[in-house]
Amino acid sequence: MAAAVALAERGIRVCVFESGAVPGGRARRIASQDCELDNGQHILSGAYTELFRLMRTIGVPADALLRIPFEIRYADGFVFRMLWLPAPLGLAAGVLAAKSVPFRERIGALRFMAALRKRHWRMQPDTTVKNLLDANGQHGRLRHYVWEPLCVSALNTPLDQASANMFLAALRDTLGADAQAADLLLPRVDLSRLFPEPAAEFVRAHGGDIKCGCTVKDLDSLRNEYACVIVAVGPHQLRNVMPQAVLKYNYQPIYTCYLQYAESARLEFPMLGLREGLVQWVFDRGALVGERGRLACVISAQGDHQQMTQDELAAACDRELRKALPRLPPLQWNRVIAEKRATITCAPGLTRPSARTATTGVFLAGDYTDPDYPPTLEAAVRSGIRAAELVASELS
Repeated sequence: MAAAVALAERGIRVCVFESGAVPGGRARRIASQDCELDNGQHILSGAYTELFRLMRTIGVPADALLRIPFEIRYADGFVFRMLWLPAPLGLAAGVLAAKSVPFRERIGALRFMAALRKRHWRMQPDTTVKNLLDANGQHGRLRHYVWEPLCVSALNTPLDQASANMFLAALRDTLGADAQAADLLLPRVDLSRLFPEPAAEFVRAHGGDIKCGCTVKDLDSLRNEYACVIVAVGPHQLRNVMPQAVLKYNYQPIYTCYLQYAESARLEFPMLGLREGLVQWVFDRGALVGERGRLACVISAQGDHQQMTQDELAAACDRELRKALPRLPPLQWNRVIAEKRATITCAPGLTRPSARTATTGVFLAGDYTDPDYPPTLEAAVRSGIRAAELVASELS
């Protein structure tokens, strides 16, 4: 959809073939039994400049997102926030102000960030995030509550497998930048309305077409009909369209468990962290999108939860929430949405494919093609824009 909007902006007519019932890929609204749910709970960063630019282009209102100055709260009372000061003062002040963190550990964290800045946020050679933190003495409470959760959230990969350079790219543009770049932005509309549906309306208004429920199985027929083709599918699906371009990656899951309680159920903050069980973050869907009493538990990356049935996982999430929030009313119903190949494993030295393929007029887009960023919404949008620029160059 990002590629389609970028081309439509240039006055180039496009046709989008979408195998699903609605556009959006892994960030969309889905029907689940008798209700509609987001296909996972996304967090956006203030550093997502290209996504926000396209959202403005297609007319998504500013109030579609709840902007929160960078602050992560945990149900056990731990809080870490970055202050609104020019970089690197905002992060430094946040670290120094972190309560219940030993002073020596806070000073160590400041030295760590200073060393990363001096290295230009790059490790040569690449290593794992675990090795990076160990080598720089990052243990204790900040590792437990800040570095580890940020890594798993941004890269969807466990610490001992995650690329330090991809993690540093995310830190560089958020905590290492000015305060607004580190802001957290939480959707206040469903994911389809946040971008893909307004994008489809924009494309149609500019003479393009969106064909949902239409799976492409023969790329040659498209190449005969259209001047250029952008293939924007997951890498594990690429062989269905381009057998000669098979990519071998390992994958990581993301599980989202929706728990519906009485409408009185709510969190003290729209997003709370849990650090002692399966659940990593829980979101108050009532505060965000008006789904009162509904909490969304997110579990990123691989783990024991993959061996559970959906009912077992929902029961485990409910138990963990009750331990942290003892006054929760009885659970009414649950839904578990499992994206078993949500992202590629962001391992050190990972090879990314170029947007330009060996076939003239055929280009790739997808979060896995970004040479710098972990597989996020911003990486997906950047890849679409990059592919669109190549198409425009091909057509000029």
